Amino acid sequence: MAHLPLPTIIAPGVGLLRAENPSEMTLDGTNSYLLFDPACTELTARTPAVLIDPGPDLQAHLHALAAFDIQLVLITHRHADHTGGIDTLHRLTGAPVRARLEEHCREAEIFEDLEVIEAAGIEVQVVFTPGHTSDSVCFIRRGETSHLFTGDTVLGRGTTILEHPDGTLADYLASLQRLLAMPDMALHPAHGEQHEVSHPLLQTYLAHRESRLDQVRVALDKLGKAGADVQPAHLLELVYPGLDARLAGAASRSLEAQLHYLGLNP
Repeated sequence: MAHLPLPTIIAPGVGLLRAENPSEMTLDGTNSYLLFDPACTELTARTPAVLIDPGPDLQAHLHALAAFDIQLVLITHRHADHTGGIDTLHRLTGAPVRARLEEHCREAEIFEDLEVIEAAGIEVQVVFTPGHTSDSVCFIRRGETSHLFTGDTVLGRGTTILEHPDGTLADYLASLQRLLAMPDMALHPAHGEQHEVSHPLLQTYLAHRESRLDQVRVALDKLGKAGADVQPAHLLELVYPGLDARLAGAASRSLEAQLHYLGLNP
């Protein structure tokens, strides 16, 4: 396949290849990351690497990734824009695939929380961060300079959705606090821009969730609604005025999570 896209080296030992699947939900597309020994001055076809998220089932993207010596594939969570390429990439490279759910693993076991994986000359720690989905995890490439890979738990811009009831707001807030308790480090999301430090963005995410909960409380008071009769449709326009219709479904799921958190519609 001619003219395959090439990854961009965004930090020592970190290559980024973005899939061509832009949308309202994926922003500029899904970021696949190739992690390799930061002592290597360049990423070549012979450089052993660990891949975070093969991305969607797009042939050019997957063949571009398969041009490298991938030793192991790690999955951040179950959504198809992250997992759709698993089987094609496994066929092309033979690399084992690990995830939190067994259905996404290939010739390897599911993750354990906080385990440290050694592969391709690097160490990657697994951190369970449910909320966006129940199986969401983040990864820390450990070393003299650590890097945090957040999947959809934290995006490069905007905010993520909560796939309620699979993802809950209580879990999500706990996951953000868990990441904040770790050292500040560069943050690499599955969608959107890179961040040189993690704590300011994590704090912004927490503040946003608290603000959104306050908006829901105000909307409930305005409507005079409480208890089991509350539905996301009642609140959508009040909490998300002027919302793009294409995002209404995602906003409704987040409202479901917020209502559940507040003890309504459990």
